[in-house]
Amino acid sequence: MKTFNIEMQRVKAMSHGDGLVHAQIDAVVAPISTPDGKTPTSWLVMTEANARVLQQLLKTQLGEIDKRKGRSQR
Repeated sequence: MKTFNIEMQRVKAMSHGDGLVHAQIDAVVAPISTPDGKTPTSWLVMTEANARVLQQLLKTQLGEIDKRKGRSQR
């Protein structure tokens, strides 16, 4: 498994369709090596401001998905 250090610079846009949420972001992606004996893991790093933007955009996208469901499915 390849592991990466992903530093999110900016969230540009989000959309959803076909059961997926798509995020258009600016990011710096660099491969990292995992020391022996450690579980390989990728890291997503962002500022608090970018985290708040991402949270708000996710709430909006999930709200739009929930609107399409019938009352019995909510």
